[in-house]
Amino acid sequence: MTAETATEMAGTRTTGGRPRKGRRWIERWDPEDEVFWRESGERIARRNLVFSVLTEHIGFSVWSLWSVLVLFMGPGYGIDPAGKFFLVAVPTLVGAVLRVPYTFAVARFGGRNWTVFSALLLVVPAIAAAVVMRPGTPYGVFLAVAALAGVGGGNFASSMTNINSFYPLRKKGWALGLNAGGGNLGVPVVQLLGLLVIGTVGAAQPRLVLAVYLPLIVLAAVLAALRMDNLATVTNDTGAVVEAARDRHTWVMALLYVGTFGSFIGYSFAFGLVLQTQFARTPLQAASLTFVGPLLGSLARPVGGWLADRYGGARITLGNFAAMGLATGVVLVASAVRSLPLFLVGFTALFLLTGLGNGATYKMIPGIFLARALRRGLTGEAAAASGRRLSGAAMGLIGAVGALGGLGINLAFREAFAATGSGVPACAAFLAYYAVCGVVTWAVYLRRPERGPAAADADGAARRPAYADV
Repeated sequence: MTAETATEMAGTRTTGGRPRKGRRWIERWDPEDEVFWRESGERIARRNLVFSVLTEHIGFSVWSLWSVLVLFMGPGYGIDPAGKFFLVAVPTLVGAVLRVPYTFAVARFGGRNWTVFSALLLVVPAIAAAVVMRPGTPYGVFLAVAALAGVGGGNFASSMTNINSFYPLRKKGWALGLNAGGGNLGVPVVQLLGLLVIGTVGAAQPRLVLAVYLPLIVLAAVLAALRMDNLATVTNDTGAVVEAARDRHTWVMALLYVGTFGSFIGYSFAFGLVLQTQFARTPLQAASLTFVGPLLGSLARPVGGWLADRYGGARITLGNFAAMGLATGVVLVASAVRSLPLFLVGFTALFLLTGLGNGATYKMIPGIFLARALRRGLTGEAAAASGRRLSGAAMGLIGAVGALGGLGINLAFREAFAATGSGVPACAAFLAYYAVCGVVTWAVYLRRPERGPAAADADGAARRPAYADV
């Protein structure tokens, strides 16, 4: 029975002792089987990827909503720059925390079912923001409503876990990069919409932004319900989560993902406020510049995945961190001489590089755990199954920790501006972090193997340069 036939059949399926009912459940899924992939798997996976990108895109827009709404908050709102930085940091924190349960929700409820539910959940923060966006609203209320927008950040984890299950290892870099890049595009799109509203009707109409997104949220949920599928073969494995949490590579990759994705989302949320605070830009001037960097970073993410597929994720990641260090140096020089054009060049390069790094680092995850399985003596399908099991569990943890980097960036800017009136101390800290990430990437995944007991890995196997190609 082909996957397409299984998808069209009605009836009851069972996974892990739980009844599965409905025509959108697929019982057999083996993307590593090239015949299966060619005959039906690729077509189904591509269809699910398209609508996964759409719903994740809307989720990112809602997650980054407050990076736009703060531009509408003039003097009448009575919130200083430090308060605004904290306001945009709160959704980052909530979204990061939610990524862990969202990862497990795919197996518990089905990828399609959870996509529909999590998309409809985005209505709540959108309506709440429309209610409270007016001068005189207490700051605590703004914080609570901004926290609701964190549900958009959780969507990333469930979407990536779902798509990871649909694609074979040889296609994961491109597929995951496309899924994440299309989702990341939600950031510049909502910022462009904010620019359009401010540029046409002024900064007094933030509800127009929300009025556009409410029908889009419903449309995304309906299309997901009609066109996506659940994979009955995907199950939650708490043992895999525990095993992944104990594996040092999970936390090494989380460290690197803080540097790439954490930088992308953190800069995306903070950039408009940095321009207003450090360079005295008006809301319209800031809004006209903020979308360019996130747009380039989003478009670059699939390219980073493709480059990682072709040349090895570790190599691309190392080069990327070196380039991010150079771009941060440009930002520091521009801040010192107060040159806005040079500042924009440096930050635009940073955004582009965070996108490339996102794709490269995320592609490394399944390759690392497959290499780990091979080093333990597993072969063939047994090694592939072990790699899928642990990489799926690790992705949720890595994605959650990586998103916390966005919180760190906003808090660092908040403290830097509060203490010195400039973002220079924060950028200097970011430069140091990228240097650490580069050294760690080289030391763990690219350094040539040494002989002797010191070259033994945690599992006792002799090191081989296998990780260089992940």
